[in-house]
Amino acid sequence: MADIDYRLTFVCMGNICRSPTAHGVMRHKLRDAGLSDRVEVSSAGTHAWHEGEPPDPRSQQHARRRGYELADLRARRLLVKDFERSQLVLVMDWDNLALAEDLCPAEHRARLRRLTEFCRRFDTPVVPDPYAGGPAGFEHVLDLVEDACDGLLDHVRRQVGGAGPAR
Repeated sequence: MADIDYRLTFVCMGNICRSPTAHGVMRHKLRDAGLSDRVEVSSAGTHAWHEGEPPDPRSQQHARRRGYELADLRARRLLVKDFERSQLVLVMDWDNLALAEDLCPAEHRARLRRLTEFCRRFDTPVVPDPYAGGPAGFEHVLDLVEDACDGLLDHVRRQVGGAGPAR
């Protein structure tokens, strides 16, 4: 197995809806691109409310319908070491950006970005939290995350010099 060249950490509030969805989608895209042995993906929350829990069942259900598996993921809190280890720490919204900035060491500030900066089709600053809403919110999260992860995959390919053209 090759050494890990690049690490990504996805961040939302509780690490049970948006960030594990992004984690699962990106993991799948990296596997399809032949980069899963070179790029490591993780996710975390700015709060530890759900630490150790699997993703929200609704997130799992909607992701599974699109071919993404999230059941093995467990919520955890964002730590300083995530900024030290990851080349990119990708937050879902402005509140989580502010909370992550408070935790992020100054020398790693450039690693902190919003996931939607990588969107190609959608023009939105954030991935909204679907937790209190219905099925349409979870589908919208998947639409945004898939779009952003396509753009992110191209970015990662450029960084690691990787495997084949974009799909």
